[in-house]
Amino acid sequence: MRTIDDLVAAARQAQAAFELGADQARYDRAALAAAWALMEPGRNKELARMAVETTGLGNIADKITKNHRKTLGLLRDIKGQTTHGILREISEKGLTEIARPIGVIGAVVPSTNPVATPLNNIVNALKCGNAIILSPSPKGTSVCERLIAYIHAEFDKIDLDRDLVQMVPAPSSKEKTQRLMEQVDKLVVTGSQNNVQRAYSSGTPALGVGAGNVSVIIDETADLEQAADKIAISKTFDNSTSCSSENALIVVDAIYDEFMAQLEKVGGRVLDEQNSDKLKTALFQDGHLNRAIIARDMKDILEVAQVEVADPKACRFLVLPASGIGKDYPESGEKLSLVLALYRAKDFAHAKMLAKDLMKHQGAGHSVGLHTNDDARALELGMELPTCRVIVNQAHSAATGGSFENGMPFSLSMGCGSWGGNSIDNNINYTHFMNTTRIVRTIAKNMPSLGDIFNDYWRDAGK
Repeated sequence: MRTIDDLVAAARQAQAAFELGADQARYDRAALAAAWALMEPGRNKELARMAVETTGLGNIADKITKNHRKTLGLLRDIKGQTTHGILREISEKGLTEIARPIGVIGAVVPSTNPVATPLNNIVNALKCGNAIILSPSPKGTSVCERLIAYIHAEFDKIDLDRDLVQMVPAPSSKEKTQRLMEQVDKLVVTGSQNNVQRAYSSGTPALGVGAGNVSVIIDETADLEQAADKIAISKTFDNSTSCSSENALIVVDAIYDEFMAQLEKVGGRVLDEQNSDKLKTALFQDGHLNRAIIARDMKDILEVAQVEVADPKACRFLVLPASGIGKDYPESGEKLSLVLALYRAKDFAHAKMLAKDLMKHQGAGHSVGLHTNDDARALELGMELPTCRVIVNQAHSAATGGSFENGMPFSLSMGCGSWGGNSIDNNINYTHFMNTTRIVRTIAKNMPSLGDIFNDYWRDAGK
């Protein structure tokens, strides 16, 4: 069995050959080969089924949809983009910018998305001329192996070196992942915050993502029927495995009762005090989320928690009435399950305060949702909350990581800026997988006088 050092050495050799004499067409063809390894419908179904069976997380139908849409959207985003040769000429500054590969990428991928996330990283890496080595979670190892086998089969068709895409051999371990982190040229880490922090401290440049804990405000101007429908679609997609799934609803008082009725229609069940206590006891155990509940089907949650709801067959998600925020109120954090916390706000100002408090507790920098017909309120949230994304009138889990109906890059990894302890504040995308070399030439001298700079200041403050 090859050691981590052997994998990296082989990847470096393959990447050097991949880059030597390359053109844009070579990089594009490699990216398409990897993408088709998953997007071929039969393979997508097999990998989605295998992902659910091996991790116990999510559901097959939604994983098929996620694998397809996320990859198709990524291919749309990178189609026609320059990642080889001259990026742009800036004649007035005497600059020429050239796209260059980074080298060998290391990607740590989560069990919640053991197919879509690694494929996204692989396509981005190849598009920019890199090799990549994956470090899957223990539960995601076997499906990752199958995915890579299909990629290698596509590579064989177009005479590409299989060592351009590799993975840490099973069994996975923290020690192997740590060695990978220390040996590659750049890291992309999605998943636990422990892995993100280890990546940042590894000595290797790293792209990490922050924790999710999405709150969504429904104000008095919103289309309540549409809002409830979109929240239900988003919350239940893939059994809420996404970091972009709603975790808390903040409903203003003026439309609270009407919105609760709409939520009931779309399968939400607001729990009474007794059933709320049962669910909290079952879901939060010794400071951790219960693996028998996270990303599980509703019937499993009801059985494990022994919760009783009206018309259980029509129940799609559970709603926990909440008031407190912080470590003593675990329902105010990320739940990774078909469970929502519910906060009642006096007005929009109060709702905004609750959303800020929830972010300060967990999920700072990630995203906040807003259902409204007053677009000025979206700007308020963007100006005042510690968030990198304000998702307006959309199904949150589908919109945050890119949608065919918004302009965000398709991604499964959301940078959360300084608020979330991350080096980036955008969705991780192909631009993060390349270096830029700049040729710098002389231009006509452009040196201002002190007056050009300070005249306005001197007029106001004096010299």
